[in-house]
Amino acid sequence: MDANAAATARTALAFLHPFRRRTHQQSQLKPSYHSFFSTKHQKRKICSNSPTFFNLDRGRGRRRESFDEVGFEAERQRLDSKARQSMEEEMTQISSSDEKAWKWRIRKKVWDLMESENIAQNPRPVHHRIPNFVGAASAAIMLGGLEAFRAAECVKVNPDSPQKQVRFLTLSDQFMVDDVGGKKLLTPQPRLRTGFFSVLESRMLHPGAINEACTSAGVAKYGKPIGLDEKLKVDLIVIGSVAVNPKTGARLGKGEGFAELEYGMLRYMGAIDDKTLIVTSVHDRQLVDDIPVEKLLIHDVPVDIVCTPTQVIFTNTSIPKPQGIYWDKLSPEKLGQIRILRELKRRIEQETGQTLPCGPSEKLPPTAQRKQ
Repeated sequence: MDANAAATARTALAFLHPFRRRTHQQSQLKPSYHSFFSTKHQKRKICSNSPTFFNLDRGRGRRRESFDEVGFEAERQRLDSKARQSMEEEMTQISSSDEKAWKWRIRKKVWDLMESENIAQNPRPVHHRIPNFVGAASAAIMLGGLEAFRAAECVKVNPDSPQKQVRFLTLSDQFMVDDVGGKKLLTPQPRLRTGFFSVLESRMLHPGAINEACTSAGVAKYGKPIGLDEKLKVDLIVIGSVAVNPKTGARLGKGEGFAELEYGMLRYMGAIDDKTLIVTSVHDRQLVDDIPVEKLLIHDVPVDIVCTPTQVIFTNTSIPKPQGIYWDKLSPEKLGQIRILRELKRRIEQETGQTLPCGPSEKLPPTAQRKQ
């Protein structure tokens, strides 16, 4: 076993150690808004808590209101099932000439392969999901060994099942920054349905609640919702994928476009820029060589690093990263589903005095929350 593998193994074992109490020094970050949106912003919150969320006292994980976890989970699964059914119908109706057809062919090939080779993990079937996979925890350990992760103070991680262990690592005391405090975990509220992002820090939580805080329901319980005016610097982005080309960094998600919207809004906030690394964790069998770079759209998000259960791949991607929200690609139906996007559009139109364009109409699945 080489030195890197030994360090990785020690990290895995460290997950079992009790959590330690420690102080946290919060960095003072200045906003740096992207030039496309460079205007003065009012210092006010625009996202309020969803009625299903509850707030935290200043203590560690104490609740002010009750939270119906059973009801939350039942509704999430019901909506998720409807969303996947609608996506299945959309996939069967796409003609070979549709610009989306080649993406759906690759997605279906990967989903089918993962099920047939039994490398998929619950929730199953993995079709129309960011697929959970055998070895997801090992891929997370690989990711946790990256210098970019270890040095990051704030990590944005998607809320899907295969990245649950990455969320745990982010909140773990084993990854303290400069020995003074843990990382911030920034995670989207499910499908942006109830708001925008939530921020979690282990110091906000009772040690026994950290594992729960890595789930969708746990984020709703313990996370602090933020708005577009939040002064935030994200050091690393972790996103889920259905398929990735490790040679070019080209990536496909499950087809709903939320990773792209989340990325665009973080660009608007000045929280990220072209230099912010984007990492994905996938099974080795999700690595493909048939994603044509020339067919990618301007808002498609590439990845800089791919972590699998067996390897870390630096793609050295030359694919340009999105510069913000591309409103001419955003359908009125998608805009109607996501309140934070409507607020952002209204704000930009007020600031610029111009009406933003709108994309073509599309049929969307019902709004639904991702699986834990």
